[in-house]
Amino acid sequence: MPFSALGLSPAVTSPLGRLGYTQPTAVQSKAIPVVLEGRDLLARAETGTGKTAAFGLPMIERLLIRHPGRTGAGRRPRALVLVPTRELALQVNEALRAYGAPLHLRSVAIVGGQAMGPQVKAIGQGAHVVVATPGRLIDHLERRTVDLSAVEILVLDEADRMLDMGFLPPLQRIAAVLPRDRQTLLLSATFSKEVVALSQRFTRDPVSVDVTAGKVVPATVTHRVHPVAQERKRELLTHLVDGDRARQTLVFCRTKHGSNRVCDHLVRAGVRAAAIHGNKSQGARTRALADFKAGRVTVLVATDLAARGLDIDQLPVVINFDLPMVADDYVHRIGRTGRAGASGEAVSLVSRDERGMLSEIQGRLGHPIEVVDVDGFAADHAPRAGDGRPAPRPGAARHARPGYRTQAPGRRSTPQRGGFAGRRAQAPHRAG
Repeated sequence: MPFSALGLSPAVTSPLGRLGYTQPTAVQSKAIPVVLEGRDLLARAETGTGKTAAFGLPMIERLLIRHPGRTGAGRRPRALVLVPTRELALQVNEALRAYGAPLHLRSVAIVGGQAMGPQVKAIGQGAHVVVATPGRLIDHLERRTVDLSAVEILVLDEADRMLDMGFLPPLQRIAAVLPRDRQTLLLSATFSKEVVALSQRFTRDPVSVDVTAGKVVPATVTHRVHPVAQERKRELLTHLVDGDRARQTLVFCRTKHGSNRVCDHLVRAGVRAAAIHGNKSQGARTRALADFKAGRVTVLVATDLAARGLDIDQLPVVINFDLPMVADDYVHRIGRTGRAGASGEAVSLVSRDERGMLSEIQGRLGHPIEVVDVDGFAADHAPRAGDGRPAPRPGAARHARPGYRTQAPGRRSTPQRGGFAGRRAQAPHRAG
């Protein structure tokens, strides 16, 4: 079914082929007609299924084709898109500009970590759409540098993540200055009770769209756990990425300082790596992401800040250096791979004290995760403090890395729930 069959005008569909869009995804097929009708929307879809186009294309149609005479691209924007992270705001803004280029759509991103002056100037020059993070938008409202009284469409993108990050109070403050007679589109990866409550507060009789079909993560993602002592994780990570340094890999750490330490370790090992987290300036974060997308950096080390804020096509591997404290965050992290039907791998380096977290994650997924020991790195082989034994060589378990065979031919393994009774990676040792 072509996009035109959903009710979009040729002016809106014309750039889609150039942007690589051929057929609408499930969420686009279901959501676009609803938005075009002017109805409120509550949509759940997996990460990477095209949610930005699902709300962006019909929003542009309504603003610039069906109701172009209400207001132009003046100081009062006609649509507001709220997102949880700076990276996601910049990427949504870029996508909207690409979609609306034939119609001269003006879209402005308002995010923290950047000077206020250029943002104020951009708003003053006029915009149809403002894409913002809640905190920075509050800053502009307090300075009276943005007027939201003409907003016709409000989009809450990644609503569950915004709630997880504590953005409910800012969302309430923003909603209080918006027109009551507006269309509200709420998109989320989950339909938790908190998301449903948010929908009840912000929307009116929304049409519910759910294209997850009960799935938690895409079926194209392969999950694997490597047991390892905590103090040897950086060494194992280097071993995993060293075999194919051209292979793009996203590594998640639990803390900002941990991300820096892991990144520094990889760089010293000769890996082209960069870190991205909340302590980095927006300019540094933007450069790191651009370098990663362009292949100048092959390993990007991130905190959960990036779990939903990164839009990277065909990312083959996500590695959890630290397991997340919350099982849902595992789902968000690995949503960066296996997108749009592509295959992907989710690899987790798990120490003994993370077993409980692993069990919760497996419960969230609804199935056990395969456990694979890497020769020389398995937790039961890790040197113990004071035992006087030298650390075993990492061996040549070069196959025990993403995308390679990790056992001898003919052997089978049984995934285990919880503990580490998995299979052991087999590979010939290299000569001395």
